[in-house]
Amino acid sequence: MEKNYLLASGDSVAIDAVAARMMGFDPLSLPFIRLAKEDGLGQGQFEDIEVLGEDVSKENFGFQVGDNFASNIGDFLWFSPFRKYQKLFFHTPLVNLFIFGSFFYHDFIWWPFKGTRIMRKLKKESQWGRYFSTYPDKY
Repeated sequence: MEKNYLLASGDSVAIDAVAARMMGFDPLSLPFIRLAKEDGLGQGQFEDIEVLGEDVSKENFGFQVGDNFASNIGDFLWFSPFRKYQKLFFHTPLVNLFIFGSFFYHDFIWWPFKGTRIMRKLKKESQWGRYFSTYPDKY
């Protein structure tokens, strides 16, 4: 799904909100955007963001959010009664278990068995993949 948009902003919350809207989400329904807006870190209300260039207000790429084991564990630790243990898991050396688990899964399971196939297909079939294929191998 190539869309050929380039987004840039000095407000990281606003750019996340615009990207979320283009993907088909209500930005303020996403907790990280809503909480960042509420904490005064940036603008998360799409209608209050000045977008220059092309009008993207009608874009809807139809993205959907899926869950996996890691996201379910994260939701459990952030939004369940176990949230009282967040500091134990995320502010102590135990956080390294999550980091290692993500590293191991992505580098030794997902990338070799799924990611490389996806990338080979993108390099052949997409404009951006063909462009990235022109990069020197040393990068």
